Parts: sequence; C-alpha cells; structure tokens
Amino acid sequence: MKRALGTLLMCHILFECTIDRCHGWTAKLIKSNLSEVIIPSRARRMYQPSNPNVDVVSKNITMVLENLLKNYESSQTPTHGKGEPTVIKTNILIRSMGPVSELDMDYSMDCYFRQYWRDARLSFLGPIKSLSLSIKMLERIWRPDTYFYNGKQSYVHTITVPNKLLRINQDGDILYSMRLTIKAKCPMELHNFPMDRQSCPLILGSYAYPSRQLVYEWQSGKSVSFETGMALSQFDLMGSPQRNLTLKRREGEFSLLQVNFNLRRHTGYFLIQVYVPCILIVVLSWVSFWIHREATSDRVGLCITTVLTLSTIGLDTRTDLPKVRYATALDWFLLMSFLYCIATLLEFAGVHYFTKVGSGEIPVDEEEWEDVDESTFVGSGQPENATFRAGRRKSSLICPIYNDPSLGGSPRRLSLHGSLQMTPRHSNLATVERHTQTEHKVPRWRQLIYCLAGNEKYRRERQREASHQMGNKRVNSVSYIDRAARVFFPLSFFLLNFGYWLLYFDYHQQYSWKKQLPGLSALT
Repeated sequence: MKRALGTLLMCHILFECTIDRCHGWTAKLIKSNLSEVIIPSRARRMYQPSNPNVDVVSKNITMVLENLLKNYESSQTPTHGKGEPTVIKTNILIRSMGPVSELDMDYSMDCYFRQYWRDARLSFLGPIKSLSLSIKMLERIWRPDTYFYNGKQSYVHTITVPNKLLRINQDGDILYSMRLTIKAKCPMELHNFPMDRQSCPLILGSYAYPSRQLVYEWQSGKSVSFETGMALSQFDLMGSPQRNLTLKRREGEFSLLQVNFNLRRHTGYFLIQVYVPCILIVVLSWVSFWIHREATSDRVGLCITTVLTLSTIGLDTRTDLPKVRYATALDWFLLMSFLYCIATLLEFAGVHYFTKVGSGEIPVDEEEWEDVDESTFVGSGQPENATFRAGRRKSSLICPIYNDPSLGGSPRRLSLHGSLQMTPRHSNLATVERHTQTEHKVPRWRQLIYCLAGNEKYRRERQREASHQMGNKRVNSVSYIDRAARVFFPLSFFLLNFGYWLLYFDYHQQYSWKKQLPGLSALT
C-alpha cells in the first residue's frame, strides 16, 4: 500500500516537472510517514497551510458586509420612519489658509472635513470593533448631501487616490472624512483698510433634507482646529467662533452650521510701501518754501514732480482693491498728501501773484508804455529808437538798461516815468531782488481785496510806489507767505497725521455675526 502511494506521488511530481520544463526547482526533503521525496517550489506552495486567523478575519468581514448590505436601502436616511431627524456631527481640521483676496472678496483653505452619524442598520456583532472600508462602499450606503452655501469653488484631492476615508463601528457609528480645498465668499468692509479687521464665514448644511430629517451639529470639543504652525501672509487669525442656525426656505427649515474666521490685517507692508513714501514726498514739496521766489521754474518743477509721484502711488494702491463706492482709510491719507502737494503749488502761485501784482512788478502793457515820455534818452543824449522801444515793452516795469560797452557807459535803470537812474558798473545786478514792502495807506484786508479784484487804481499806485522806492538799494526777496508756509504746512500736516493715526488705530472694529449671510439670500 505504501509503495502504491509513493508511486502516485512520484507520477504527480513528474507531471509538474513536465509543465515547468524542470526550471525553477528548489530541492527540499520532506519527511513524512510515507517516504522522503524531492518536490519543486511550486508544488511545495500547494501544500503550505494558510494562516487560519487571516482566513477567519477575511471570511468574517465578507460575511459581515454581505449581511449588512443584504436588505440595505441607501436612498433612505438612517432614522427614516422613526419620527426623529438624523444628527450629523461635524469637525474641521484646517491645514492651510489663504490667499484672502480683497478684489474678488473670497478666501481659500485646505482642510480635513469630517462627518459623524449613526446608522443602526449597519451595526454588527463579533470580534471586529470597526471596519475601514473602500470608498467604493460609499455608493452603497446612505451619506449626507452636505454642501457649502457660500462656496465658490471646492474640490476633493485625488492624488494619488481620492482622499476619502470611511469607517464603521460595531454600534453603527460612521466616520466619513475627506480632504478638501474650499474657496468661499468673504464679504468685506474696507472703510478702515489697511487697518481693518475682517470676518470670513464658512456656512455648510444639507442641500435637500430639511431639519425634520437632518440636523447638523458641531462636534463637542474643538470642532474647528488648526495645524500647528499655520500662519497667513496677510492677516493674523484672531479666532474662529462657531454656531448652529436655521435657514427658512420655501421648502421648509434647514439646519446649518457656521464658523467665522476673524482676521486682522498686517499693516507693515502698507507702512513701508505707501505711508512712509507719501510722507517723505510731502516733506520734499516743502523744500520750495526755502527756494527764492525768483526761481519760478525750479519751484514749479518740484511741485509738479511731487504731485505726479503721489498720483502714481495712488493708482498702484487701487489695483488690488475692488472699485467700492466709498473711500478707504488709505484713500483718505493719499488724498490728504495729494492736497498738501497741490497746496504747495498754489502757495507759490499766490507768492508769484502778490509779488508781481501786489508790488507793481508786472509786465507793462501797450497803454502804459504810451504814458512814458517819448523824449527819454537811453544813451549819451540819443533818442531811443523803435528797436529799443519794442524790446523795452517785453521787459518788466523796472529793469536795468545797459549802454553800449564801447561807449564806456554804465548800466542804467528806467522807471515808469522815464527817468534814468545810474547803476554802478561793479554792482551785481543778478542779485538785486524785488522789493515788496511798501508804505500801506489802506488796511491790509482792503489791499488783499484790491489785489484779487485787479483794481486798476490800486495797481497804478503800487507801481508808482515801487518805481520810487527801488533806487539802488538791495531788498529782501523772501515773501511773507513763504515764511508763514514754513511753519503752517509742517505743523498742520503733523496734527492731521496725529489725528489720523489716533482715529484708525484706536478704533477697534468689533467682530459680530452678520445678519445677511453670503449665499443665503437667493434661497430664502
């Protein structure tokens, strides 16, 4: 009998060798109660006993799933027919947050979104405490139709596989977790920009099930948490309060969850890029107060340059902001700086006007030149010719007249009445400055009205005074307006800045729940 069994075993081994063409043999001696034989590895694998524990677990899981889903109806809620709603508990772990866009008024975040509920139909008994199932099982069981009411663009991560997790406990408790990137609306109030605080909400709930069928609750404990070290580039996260609320729609009342991300903006970037440059540009425009009023092109060029520079900065700061109907705090500061640069330019215009008109140093028109005595002689007893008269009309009322150097003459000054005033040759006429201080016979306020109104009588009187008082003496060219502006402009700008920063930094915008929630107005 033993010999017959040995023969059959040898025949089987030879058959296996013929199929494998005698390749890949691994010789091994197997001791049995029959005899010692040599078998190949493939034949040996056929006789290796499997792990009984693994077989039992696999069979148990398969049997459990088959029994759970045998009469399962995935279109009905777990509490269907029981007269009570299914409770969905939720928590969120935020991995990263940002960017926050003022232009689009939205924000983005990457998070783990977890939902817990109990489905008694999926409870089971046995040594297995919980089952971690494939995401394919999601299509065979009921799950909540959660969506984000103020979401703009959200998606589930799918690299390298869809980032979802499904776990079922013995008592029917289900954990459904997924990794999401959420882009949601964030209505912003930019009145205090860039010293503002924003509260960006995230609102979630069921799309189709009213509160009598489905109720959402935040999980007890830390329902909204953040990964350690998470930071935003533009804001500081001040808090994340949560609440439950009910939305009334035509279809009924719906249970919602809301979390607000309270943010405070960083102001360092704007201080370096906007505020400090604007202050320095305004201070630079004040340099014109120390430039002589005769340097018209220098003062006007400096003022125009500062105005254009501030205009460029103002346009750049608005590129990343929405076109809101109100002015922000940054707009007010830019406007204040812009007005100071404009005021500097207007100040010089006033200085120039009062210098030329108020003192009588203005270009003489045709009628005034007709009043000049035609018998006036310009050089060594010779009457003035037409060429000199034409050139004289283009000059100022009081101007130096030079003789021909070959005649040995000395510079002369022609007054309005045609009298000649000799000027020493060695005197530097370029340094002779206009004279503005005259004997005032009328009150100053009336003189100001006469100047602004262009009173002809007052104008001619000042011309006569200027012509009599010029002589050969040097006069001061610094205007009283410039002297006052050197004190008034810096002092007023400092006081306005002090009030500005005190107002906006001392103003603490309170975080509060908004009555009008984004994404809900169209549903009510």
